[in-house]
Amino acid sequence: MSITPRKLNTFTLFKLPSAYFCGVRTKFINDKKCVVSVKHRWINQNPFRSMFWAVQGMAAELSTGALMIKKIENSGKRISMLVTSNNAVFTKKATGRITFTCYDGALIDDCLQKAIETGEGQTVKLRSVGLNNEGIQVSSFIFEWSVKLKS
Repeated sequence: MSITPRKLNTFTLFKLPSAYFCGVRTKFINDKKCVVSVKHRWINQNPFRSMFWAVQGMAAELSTGALMIKKIENSGKRISMLVTSNNAVFTKKATGRITFTCYDGALIDDCLQKAIETGEGQTVKLRSVGLNNEGIQVSSFIFEWSVKLKS
C-alpha cells in the first residue's frame, strides 16, 4: 500500500479525529519530506486569537510521523514507533494558514537501517518547522521517535 496525502487524511479522520476536526491536513509526502497544513479557525484558537499550541503540535507531529510511517511501510518490516519526547519553540503568533514541513527522510532511513541490522531499538530526532502565509517561521518542533523491530 502506498502512503498518500488522501489516505493519511482519511486515517486522521478515523484515528485522530481531534486533529481532523481542527483542520490538520497532509498536503504532500515523498521519501524526503512531508508537508502538513492547518488554518487558524475558531475551533483551534486560543484566547489570544491565534492558533492553540497543541494544534500546531498535532500538525508538526503528523509531518514527522507520516514520514516515519511511509518509511516503515517501504521497509517491509514490522516495526513499532513511539514518540519518546518533544520540544517546541514558538517565535510568532500563528494566524492564517500554517504549513509544517519535515525534511528528515534521510535520518529516518539511517535509523530504520540500524534497527533492522542490529535488532535493537533506535531513536531519531525529527524536526518540523511551521511557516505562515508570508513564509515567516511561527514555530519549530523536534520529536524524538523510538523505533524497534517487532518479534
